[in-house]
Amino acid sequence: MFILSIESSCDDSSIALTRIKDYKLFFHKKLSQELEHQTYGGVVPELASRLHAKALPQILEEIKEYLPKVEAIAVTNRPGLSVTLLEGVMMAKALHLTLQKPLIAVNHLVGHIYSLFIEKETSFPKTVLLVSGGHTMLLEAKSYKEIKLLATTLDDSFGESFDKVAKMMGLGYPGGPIIEELAKKGDSERFNFPIPLKNSHKLAFSFSGLKNAVRLKIEELSPLSYQDKCDIAASFQKSAIEHLLHKTKKIAPNELAIVGGASANLVLREKFKEHFSNVSFAELKFCTDNAAMIGRVGVEAFKRGDFISLEKLQASPKAEFT
Repeated sequence: MFILSIESSCDDSSIALTRIKDYKLFFHKKLSQELEHQTYGGVVPELASRLHAKALPQILEEIKEYLPKVEAIAVTNRPGLSVTLLEGVMMAKALHLTLQKPLIAVNHLVGHIYSLFIEKETSFPKTVLLVSGGHTMLLEAKSYKEIKLLATTLDDSFGESFDKVAKMMGLGYPGGPIIEELAKKGDSERFNFPIPLKNSHKLAFSFSGLKNAVRLKIEELSPLSYQDKCDIAASFQKSAIEHLLHKTKKIAPNELAIVGGASANLVLREKFKEHFSNVSFAELKFCTDNAAMIGRVGVEAFKRGDFISLEKLQASPKAEFT
């Protein structure tokens, strides 16, 4: 018997089947919209919504023979883009009415935490550093229901800052992988970009000042050579990761886990391994938004009887961590 899970919080359409008894990922498929959004330099919500409306039914068609074995439907309902979340929520409601199976509402950020446990038992407590295109936060996760916000960003997220720096240099979207690739050929010592909030005792993240320093350097050097771009990418990446390290060290976590789409950055992984002996990561294929992590939360919720009514299941852009 399976949990059917749906993810549509931004620009990835994904559906999965997770076996309840042993967490086995029986089916998982994700369709990315990156190519469609590249022209606009970022995600266009209305376009993303239309693409979800096309892709989600296509994926569902592949598993229609297993629908009689579905015991519950788990769907991301927050946070994210309201118009894209709505596509997944509406599909979940339709399946609920058709199959007469309960609904499970999943916080997308909790899903990222559970990306650590796909096809595994859970292991708590953990301090979790969540880095993605929309969020940068430290969380204290003690159990399925006990997740406390320790720190968040004052402005841009870690992933968003990579996208914006890439856009400043005319490199395209998504910026994270492009900056990481350029940085491999760059000199990270060439530009002394600031480490945000380095002298502040505040437990928070901020990337606006670093981003502005990069902008000023780009304007100073314009037109940029290819090597200029590589060196800027390397120097920026170094400062951004140092900022994450500096603030995470203030927590002195016993068990640290790093999740979210931007945690796929290999330099970030290497640097945190150097400074923390007790750090773990989600598998690279499960770092970005996916229905497998939503399904893993869904199994946990199913076993606890944590369901939601049709009327109360609503899409919301809010994260709601306190």
